[in-house]
Amino acid sequence: MYKRIVLKLSGEALAGERGLGLDAGRVAEITGELAEIHALGVEVGVVVGGGNFFRGVAEQAREMDRVSADNMGMLSTVINALALQDALEKRGVQCRVMTAVFMNQVAEPYIRRRAVRHLEKGRVVIFAAGIGNPFFSTDTAASLRAMEIKADVLLKGTKVEGVFNADPVLVKDAVKYDVITYMEILQQGLKVMDLTAVSLCKDNSLPMIIFNMNQPGNIRSVVLGEKVGTLVTA
Repeated sequence: MYKRIVLKLSGEALAGERGLGLDAGRVAEITGELAEIHALGVEVGVVVGGGNFFRGVAEQAREMDRVSADNMGMLSTVINALALQDALEKRGVQCRVMTAVFMNQVAEPYIRRRAVRHLEKGRVVIFAAGIGNPFFSTDTAASLRAMEIKADVLLKGTKVEGVFNADPVLVKDAVKYDVITYMEILQQGLKVMDLTAVSLCKDNSLPMIIFNMNQPGNIRSVVLGEKVGTLVTA
């Protein structure tokens, strides 16, 4: 169904039930699914967050300068990216970490043409450090990278089944949307993604699928075109 994808992973997804740090078992599960879709011939890009270590807008950053806090958050994403890279390579999948903040001893700098070339050669590319600037979330980074590498779709893994008209954790009778437009998300103020990211996807007609990352096999199902989660279109 999709030849080239970008998957947005939150840092919390790598922490499992612990909530903080890295859960080796959860990292292994996620990379196992990534290796499975890679074996299907899908070109895979991953944008990873850093909330399991530090988030620039979190409570512990409240007294900090926002720029410093966001820089710490960007460095946290690099830790997660390296963990994913190590787990993927142990499964025999070639992988490259590319960062928006230059740290050549650790990872490659992000260069769009080089990233596309890695994908064409069958390597998984993990995009770290957001877009390299404070005040922008990793959601925005995922939208931007997906458009830069001309991905067919942006996938966002969450803890719920898709997009609802209210928070399904707090509202038991919240209604799930099978399909929704970016404009409807903006008009209803749904907290699906950072508003900057939503606007970017809308302006560039990039489809996005919101789905439950905690359900094993969902990544494969989405890539194969099965009706999983919520499709967001322009």
